[in-house]
Amino acid sequence: MHTTRKEHDFLGELDIPEDVYYGIQTFRALENFNITGIQLSKQPTFIKALGYVKKAAALANKDCGVLDEKTTKAICYGCDQLIAGNYHEQFVTDLIQGGAGTSCNMNANEVIANLGLEFLGHKKGDYQFLHPNNHVNCSQSTNDAYPTAFRIALYFKLNRYIEVLSLLEDAFRKKGKEFKKVLKMGRTQLQDAVPMTLGQEFHAYATTIGEDIHRLREAQHLILEVNMGATAIGTMVNAPKGYGEICVKYLAKESGVPVKLAPDLIEATGDTGAYVQIMGTLKRSAIKISKICNDLRLLSSGPRTGFHEINLPPRQPGSSIMPGKVNPVIPEVVNQTCFYVIGQDLTVTMAAEAGQLQLNVMEPVIAFAMFTSIQYLKNAIITLIEKCINGITANADATYNMVMNSIGIVTQLSPILGYEESSSVAGEALKTGKSIHQIVVIERKLITQDKWDEIYSIENLINPKFINS
Repeated sequence: MHTTRKEHDFLGELDIPEDVYYGIQTFRALENFNITGIQLSKQPTFIKALGYVKKAAALANKDCGVLDEKTTKAICYGCDQLIAGNYHEQFVTDLIQGGAGTSCNMNANEVIANLGLEFLGHKKGDYQFLHPNNHVNCSQSTNDAYPTAFRIALYFKLNRYIEVLSLLEDAFRKKGKEFKKVLKMGRTQLQDAVPMTLGQEFHAYATTIGEDIHRLREAQHLILEVNMGATAIGTMVNAPKGYGEICVKYLAKESGVPVKLAPDLIEATGDTGAYVQIMGTLKRSAIKISKICNDLRLLSSGPRTGFHEINLPPRQPGSSIMPGKVNPVIPEVVNQTCFYVIGQDLTVTMAAEAGQLQLNVMEPVIAFAMFTSIQYLKNAIITLIEKCINGITANADATYNMVMNSIGIVTQLSPILGYEESSSVAGEALKTGKSIHQIVVIERKLITQDKWDEIYSIENLINPKFINS
């Protein structure tokens, strides 16, 4: 039989299991919000960020003469435990919750208070010595502590996501070098265009991912403005003079994140525009990655009746009925992950729009959407690199033959023959099935074999120079 302790709030009294470090407000949240089934404990970065915020607040309160040395040390002990990765299982509130994150904030306040009480030699729940609201939440509101912790956590998560995107960029760049001599046909609107190399195609993938890395770093700066000291709505009610500035300095020092105090705390408390911008940038990267995966599926299609330009590593049998079938399952799963992220962009958009007056109470679902999007994309990218891109091989003979049998190569003759004559050649090739070489060199004798060899050498097809005679 589990022993309990009694705790109370203004709604009444409850029996709380003696072995848990959270208290009555967390217990009520546990009963009220069973939405995603994903508890705050699954977001260790967010818990650490809460530890940084509460520690910075305690140190600032001490400097402002609001908390004494003993109380501050106890709070800092509890915060350091969270920052070190301990007691995260005590964070049991659902990521999506009503109350603008109050349950999450109180979960942190109660755990830190009870850790601090044990540090001081008291029992859990002896809040007369160290109180979740009076001491741990001193000079704070959920409305500044929660979004500040969210921003700290998001900054860390974006760093890790950018690292993974950089690995994806490198993987494509390596394949670009590996395939730099593999001639293939470029396509526009799924129709033959002009020759290129498979290396150029993969190098372009690397470049487009690199662009997103730059855009994410730009957007990341938007969350460096925080509203600590704003308290309820930005008027700094219940916060001592100078507290916000001191708190943010401590927060930057403790977390290593170069945060700064927002110049307009009322605006900063109600505004969620930075999240809209960052989520849009995440959506942008998801769209690009999904587009690349579409290309990989097309380029590997067949193998006998499709493009068959590349081979994806076989990862599992592709059918329960068709023997020997192998499907592009890795690009497919990445596509699906990207669809989820694209949908979460709309979630963030609607949640940001739904804020009213001085506070946006929908911030928990914004956090959920962004945290899960980053995590799922990160997992998908690692899977794509390790189980697909690194093992891609080229079918160089097949791609070369497709180029030389394509009508699209007539484009290289336009500067010499003119558009009308080139169109006539293309039309005859399309109608009869003859090759461009047969029509131009052998039958119509429009250019010599030597000129043909010059125009259609692999080097000139890969790095074309202007030839008009």
